[in-house]
Amino acid sequence: MTNGNKSSSQQGRGRGPRRDTRGAEVSEFDQRVIEVSRVTRVMAGGKRMRFRACVVVGNHKGRIGYGLGKGADFALAVSKAVTRAKKNILDLPITDTTIPHQTKVKFKAAQLLLKPAPEGTGIMAGGAVRQALEVSGIGNIATKVFGSKNKVNNIQALFTAFELMINTARVKKDLLEKREFHKAKKKEKELIHVVSEEKIDEKNS
Repeated sequence: MTNGNKSSSQQGRGRGPRRDTRGAEVSEFDQRVIEVSRVTRVMAGGKRMRFRACVVVGNHKGRIGYGLGKGADFALAVSKAVTRAKKNILDLPITDTTIPHQTKVKFKAAQLLLKPAPEGTGIMAGGAVRQALEVSGIGNIATKVFGSKNKVNNIQALFTAFELMINTARVKKDLLEKREFHKAKKKEKELIHVVSEEKIDEKNS
């Protein structure tokens, strides 16, 4: 009896069950399942069917990512896609709730045109592109898809455009910093020249 009480008391003082913190990480981002398709692979002994999921995650504040995942069932495929999407997060250069400039990209057979729009326009897009833009934090934008209607290709074209905008913004920032650096150097040379002239005047006087 005492042994039973002792064991029960030891169990009570022991470590409790682990807390699942994965939900807190996922809650930071809102996710959109773009497409789930069945993929069949012919193997020795028969066919093996799996699921492929394309998921976009975003925090509605300029951070967005996408991922592709395969699994034996729907839930596993989506979980893998969400994990990969969170590893490929992009920080978008949003200017006044829209994109900084017009961009046109081509990914395989998909062509995508993105144009900045004034306040009140909203998201002028459809299909997979609209689902991704709704979680991106871009409030006003006009888009047009040419060519392929493949959802995965359109999403990859959209993120190609995002990467192009990010690289352009980075280059522009570097150029502005270099320009300011050259201005500072030029100003410093002018001050040195003025100081040297003042010293020469003092010597002559």
